[in-house]
Amino acid sequence: MPPQGLGNPIIFYEDNNFQGRSYETSSDCADMSSHLSRCQSRRVESGCFMVYDRPNYMGQQYFLRRGEYSDYQHWMGFDDSIRSCRMILMHKGSYKIRIYEMENFGGQMYELMDDCENIQDQYQMPDCQSCQVMDGHWLMYEQPLCRGRMIYLMPGEYSIFREMGYDGMRFSSIRHITDSC
Repeated sequence: MPPQGLGNPIIFYEDNNFQGRSYETSSDCADMSSHLSRCQSRRVESGCFMVYDRPNYMGQQYFLRRGEYSDYQHWMGFDDSIRSCRMILMHKGSYKIRIYEMENFGGQMYELMDDCENIQDQYQMPDCQSCQVMDGHWLMYEQPLCRGRMIYLMPGEYSIFREMGYDGMRFSSIRHITDSC
């Protein structure tokens, strides 16, 4: 097994079981293709990260917390093409997000300060197509119980999810990212 990273919170490896070429980082990386041709295992030494299957933080997103991921085939059906990563800064304080039924902050609006396992059942809201994150960092999922594809939301406004590559995706649950990564 290769030595542990030298103060870097995440290490990506080209081969399973932490073998082959590696790339270490403790910050965001918009394009990892110059560092690795593929990524079949990864080790998060501290903190939380979002990893993406396309450059510039686009495409499928996956949340990683501290731990070892020795084989890409055994976690979330991810393939070996991780092309960018973003470190999630830990938030201390309250959490608040406004979710909207329609694009551009239209239709029904609900303000959440805690997780919601089923937006449709809890709020009788048929869809969620935009949101405003006031406090904290959140993960929004396509299926109830925080399952399926996800999107990482940091403080800011998200007026049209489909312009972010989520056309036709229905968000059904949401949870905040705590400092316990």
